[in-house]
Amino acid sequence: MSSAWQRIATAPAGRRTAWSVLTAWLLIAVAATMFAKTGDVETNDLSSWLPASAESTRALELAEREFPAAEPEQLLLVYAREGGLTTADREAAAADATALAALAADPVPPPIPSQDGAALLVTVPLSPEQTAEEAVGPVLDRARSVLTEGLPAGLGAWMTGGPAAGADFDAAFDSLDTTLLGVTVGVVALLLLLTYRSPVLLLVPLFAVGVASQLASALVYVGAKYLGLVVNGASAGILTVLVFGAGTDYALLLISRYREELTRHADHRQAMRLALRHSLPAIIASAVTVILALLTLLAAGLNSTRGLGPVAALGIVSALLVMTTLLPALLVMCGRRVFWPLIPAVRDAAEPARGPGLWARTAGFVSRHARPIWIVTALGLAALSLGATTLDTGLRQSESFVTKPDSVRGFEVLATHFPAGSGDPTEVYLNTTTADRVTGTLRALPGVAEVGQAEPSLAGGWTRLRIVLADAPSSDRAEQTVLRLRDAVHTVDPSALVGGATAQELDENTTMDADLRLLIPLILAVVLGVLIVLLRSLVAPLLLLGSVLLSFGAALGAAALVYHAIGFPAIDRSVLLHGFLFLVALGVDYTIFLMTRAREEVATHGHAEGVTRALSVTGSVITSAGVVLAATFSVLSLMPVVFMMQVGILVGIGVLLDTFIVRTLLVPALVHHVGPRTWWPRHP
Repeated sequence: MSSAWQRIATAPAGRRTAWSVLTAWLLIAVAATMFAKTGDVETNDLSSWLPASAESTRALELAEREFPAAEPEQLLLVYAREGGLTTADREAAAADATALAALAADPVPPPIPSQDGAALLVTVPLSPEQTAEEAVGPVLDRARSVLTEGLPAGLGAWMTGGPAAGADFDAAFDSLDTTLLGVTVGVVALLLLLTYRSPVLLLVPLFAVGVASQLASALVYVGAKYLGLVVNGASAGILTVLVFGAGTDYALLLISRYREELTRHADHRQAMRLALRHSLPAIIASAVTVILALLTLLAAGLNSTRGLGPVAALGIVSALLVMTTLLPALLVMCGRRVFWPLIPAVRDAAEPARGPGLWARTAGFVSRHARPIWIVTALGLAALSLGATTLDTGLRQSESFVTKPDSVRGFEVLATHFPAGSGDPTEVYLNTTTADRVTGTLRALPGVAEVGQAEPSLAGGWTRLRIVLADAPSSDRAEQTVLRLRDAVHTVDPSALVGGATAQELDENTTMDADLRLLIPLILAVVLGVLIVLLRSLVAPLLLLGSVLLSFGAALGAAALVYHAIGFPAIDRSVLLHGFLFLVALGVDYTIFLMTRAREEVATHGHAEGVTRALSVTGSVITSAGVVLAATFSVLSLMPVVFMMQVGILVGIGVLLDTFIVRTLLVPALVHHVGPRTWWPRHP
């Protein structure tokens, strides 16, 4: 480090500057509290996640421009009885339709019977004012009370349709904020207590990471409010987990080095200065790697994916700033007593700086059996990755909840007794001059159950057709029908547009596939570049990147087995991208911590002894950091949204594999086997 950088980096350890750092952060924390309201700027509407170039997005814009007096959204009440409806069932549904007339924006038609005589459908049109986020709750509560009151015994009744499904989706994400924060804080507190066995040392990093979380939320809120940053419930939830996980990891690394220096120096401020000097390069390198990997998401086509990049990057920046300034300032103010009751004492300077006996023995075992260890672990990880071949990337929107809400069950019943697409028709927009020629063709297409009446636009230049699909919305078969619709209308009218919920999900999947092909190589290139600069080597970065890829494959295979075991075998494509991003960016963290210490030790003790000492000294802290990060991401597995649950499982498994297998066995065994050539072309 340069002398200027040393003064800046060690400022939190100074007698006066520590108080300045603390005062500044307290002021920042108070200001951040006023803006830490990410829930106010979240957008969970699928249409807002799609790029402007998507056909379904252009169809939505055309509808708003050319059909401003569009029909109200439909709230659907579905009634069904196995074995057929009774007279009392029909009377109850008719009474509900009458009772809901006062709530509806337009007249409520009589109940529509299914052809099999086992179900009825009541459609309740709602105005845009009624379906607005702040108003839809009371409207749905009133409709639900009508639906359930006086229901004949044995008659099933469900409320579904766009407004009900949207409310259920928003409710699932609204429940995440408080639950996720509470569970995450509890998990981190427990792990810190188990790690340090000190009530004081538990509170100090927990307070610091709490400040980092507030700062990150405030920065994200400002970005969404004033800079157009796209935030949804998933990215807000991931932000909380990421800040607590990464922030605690940085704290563990710093505190471990601080404790090590306290055994060498009586002055705890000097010990902190040395701890910052030695640990900051690894912490900063880790953070920069993750930040740059996250910012590659800015190249994504999906707005939701593109928004996650800066959202999560702001979280890492916040964690880095707070945990390398506020945390050390708090620690030096508390002095050695912060470690009570296990206060470190100054030891003989000649005593070797080795880690606990377990890690010293592990490091020695790896150094003696390097070749068989890396071969066996690599083959084991490769075998585990075969489980990924069982994955199905066809998760439908109706399967997005861990526990099916009323709206999803209603859609399923609707699809059983009526044309499956009745509750969510696909919309086709055509130049009026071509509409007559296309209508007949559309009716004859496989997968089309019904073509509605043509609706001209206000100016008369556009015609809209509502198409009821034979298959359930968002299913693979329904998406194939949308593709056939697009081919048919584009042949006659290249300017025609096909939109609606199924078309939106089709466009989302298509865009996500393109994002995967673009972003995965980009993330790998960024991580490789950072490793080359950090380690000043070409061989070591390639070894590390290969180990991370192998670890990701194994994590995906193991997670697939878990998904099957818990009954959620289908995944959303975004699970692959999020899992790859976090496991590559975060997984390489632990090898960065190990290899930067190895480089430091190799320069003094030679290659073999240096790598052994590095694993011995860092083993305990990196394992603790890995367990904390895995546990915090695993909190997502408790969430009611399948996507977040699956990401939590995948990242949790992957981090544990990185911690206990890749970083402990595979990487050090490979580095021992390759020898000093690991550092080519520049030896430490």
